[in-house]
Amino acid sequence: MNETTRLNWYEVAPAGAKALFGVHHYVTYNTNLPEELIHLVFLRVSQINGCAHCIDLHTRDLLKTMAADKVALVPVWEEVPYLFSEQYRAALAWAEEVTLVSETHASDRAYAAVSAVFEPKDLVDLTITIAAMNAFNRLGAPFRLPVKAQP
Repeated sequence: MNETTRLNWYEVAPAGAKALFGVHHYVTYNTNLPEELIHLVFLRVSQINGCAHCIDLHTRDLLKTMAADKVALVPVWEEVPYLFSEQYRAALAWAEEVTLVSETHASDRAYAAVSAVFEPKDLVDLTITIAAMNAFNRLGAPFRLPVKAQP
């Protein structure tokens, strides 16, 4: 297979990369959201968007704190609700709603569920987390960032 070499977006536009990584830094170091929840949301958003680099990266991050069989079931989390806490389920549902906002319009049902288990500041930070990963996915997938996975 002959693949086209694509630009390294963060080398070509370092100021833009710095700005986006600033949001990532905020999310990962300056919120009250649990680290595992952040990686869970990063992974689910990346799965929806089909960003191989981000799926590879955030699966590896999540495997540091979550069992492999549970991580494998993230795409079908609604079918195994007993594996995820109420807060994690609400965050996953909200991640899907916000990522697919053109289809879901961030439904009242999902908003009610997520706002019932997150304080207002944490809900805003969760939404920033989702938005940041969507931005990274929209750079990682088109520019085909490499994965660590090997054949």
